[in-house]
Amino acid sequence: MRFRHPDGSTVHLAYCTNVHPAETLDGILAQLRDHCEPVRKSLGRDRLGIGLWLAKDAARALITDPAALRGLRAELDRRGLEVVTLNGFPYEGFGAEEVKYRVYQPDWADPERLAYTTDLARLLTALLPDDVTEGTISTLPLAWRTDFDERAAATAGAALTTLSGRLDALEELTGKSIRIALEPEPGCTVETTADAIGPLGVLPGDRIGVCVDTCHLATSFEDPATALAALDAAGVGIPKAQLSAALHAEEPRRPEVRDALAAFAEPRFLHQTRTLTAAGLRGTDDLGEALAGDALPDEAPWRAHFHVPLHAPPAPPLTSTLHVLQEVLALLVGGAEPRTRHLEVETYTWQALPPELRPRTRTQLVEGIAAELTLARDLLTDLGLKELP
Repeated sequence: MRFRHPDGSTVHLAYCTNVHPAETLDGILAQLRDHCEPVRKSLGRDRLGIGLWLAKDAARALITDPAALRGLRAELDRRGLEVVTLNGFPYEGFGAEEVKYRVYQPDWADPERLAYTTDLARLLTALLPDDVTEGTISTLPLAWRTDFDERAAATAGAALTTLSGRLDALEELTGKSIRIALEPEPGCTVETTADAIGPLGVLPGDRIGVCVDTCHLATSFEDPATALAALDAAGVGIPKAQLSAALHAEEPRRPEVRDALAAFAEPRFLHQTRTLTAAGLRGTDDLGEALAGDALPDEAPWRAHFHVPLHAPPAPPLTSTLHVLQEVLALLVGGAEPRTRHLEVETYTWQALPPELRPRTRTQLVEGIAAELTLARDLLTDLGLKELP
């Protein structure tokens, strides 16, 4: 979906296909047919943006087979779909029964992460619509915090510097500009937007910036205005933002609130949980850990890294952080000019919701994704952007 900002520029809105975790080229083609095109038709649009997730094996297959890459681009066109952004955070195995900590491997100290991201950049130049010259890729925020020492940090910084140079060369070759966006996430080396300033501020040029994920920002109780102002002051760009909402519990001390939270503690994904205390941010690596005994103070609200469908907050006594998303969106695209032009709805947790909230059919999932995009569209038009055909 495309929108005209009051300054005349185009803002792109997509939804991320990691909710359909296919890891082969055949699987990706099937997801375009079975999910992405039906979402577009449900919205009544001629064109729909998707934030494509290409797992390592699928990316490598496309790199080594130019005919297959041309076929994917033709299939996107045929189904009324367009790609301006890729999700390069998960490497493989995102559809496994237990993902948890595996999603942070390989990290940016591993040469495989650089090779994979380079492949994605090359692929994106071929997948961009003919009238679009700028693409973005969101990626791991360096590493999970454990076992990431000074040597690993130096290796990761060198890898990002190398990547920046490769992207410069790629633009010279193709005329397409690809930018990378590190996605701060609770528990990672770069947990907050403030954590991103140090490692990114020393990189050459502006190829690599931050992906502001509004679920992650809310989970860490970051103030949106303060966070974005600090990035601006440091000269760190925001190539991309992910529109998502976290799980919020106002009174975690109450037994009924804990019971409601327990329904969201599930074995597949990691749901880092945080609370803001007088001494600062406190947290656990997972929601189940927070609910076990006294692992986390419960005098103040808790937020959990659980991507709640935008249009469907949980029933009381829980809610979502949709209001944080609204505040961030106003700061990003509600001003005289947009601070980012690539927006992506990323709710990959539909099948991890409590059983009674999960979509039971493919049609229900399509309708849910369409409802999320409709809400995001309405928020954008309320800010003065005009939806384009």
